[in-house]
Amino acid sequence: MPELPEVETVRRGLNQLTLNREITGGDVLLNRTIAYPFSIGEFIDGIKGSSIATWHRRGKYLLAELNSSLATSWLGVHLRMTGQLLWLHQDEPLHKHTRVRLFFGDQQELRFVDQRTFGQMWWVPPGVAVESIITGLAKLALDPFSPQFTVDYLAAKLQNRRRPIKTALLDQSVVAGLGNIYADEALFKSGVLPETLCTNLQLKQIERLRNAIIQVLETSIAAGGTTFSNFLNVKGINGNYGGVALVYNRMGEPCRVCGNLIQRIKLGGRSSHFCPQCQTSTGN
Repeated sequence: MPELPEVETVRRGLNQLTLNREITGGDVLLNRTIAYPFSIGEFIDGIKGSSIATWHRRGKYLLAELNSSLATSWLGVHLRMTGQLLWLHQDEPLHKHTRVRLFFGDQQELRFVDQRTFGQMWWVPPGVAVESIITGLAKLALDPFSPQFTVDYLAAKLQNRRRPIKTALLDQSVVAGLGNIYADEALFKSGVLPETLCTNLQLKQIERLRNAIIQVLETSIAAGGTTFSNFLNVKGINGNYGGVALVYNRMGEPCRVCGNLIQRIKLGGRSSHFCPQCQTSTGN
């Protein structure tokens, strides 16, 4: 599933390619991709004639601010597990998993390709609160790049939670945008074992973890995200972070720091990768 760095990479690419371009029409090839409105005709009519002022990211959601002669509306996108937004010429052959096409001038289009079909798109009409339509937004915690994402904030979110820190980090009401890859990476950089209970974390561990989350995300964004299976940026290019990952997807390989073999366990149904030498449940 694309996580914060991948979604941020897509956002930056969309802001380079689509701003101030008018949406001239669209085509929905899989109706259930459109989460709102329930009428496909209303969705197409709503976005048609609008131009994209800017793309925002909230957690793993993409939000396009649409300007028209009437008022401002919003286009929301969630890539879910396998979604891709690709900027292509309309003559490009359709991929069999193409779900939605948004048409622009100069024969360009933005295609939503989604193999597993869990991805969604929303059109939020003018004057309607975005969170009332895209309800998942209201449940999001702070973004790691928010100035308010402090050590005290993270400590308050983790206190009294008797569950493994790895499981807590995947909860979008604790940290917005973090997923399996970067939770593993941040825990390694902070020296914390994934099964450590939140209630047992010391403040200095939480401080290291908060800083590691930001550092890992910044490094991955600079590398264009991670491609282990489906992720592509808007130009169809793979992310490069996977080649320098510290622990994720490296079970049985030597740790890049100490040389011990990377191990993997299951927590909450998800794989967790760690180094038994570099990571510990104590505050050391």
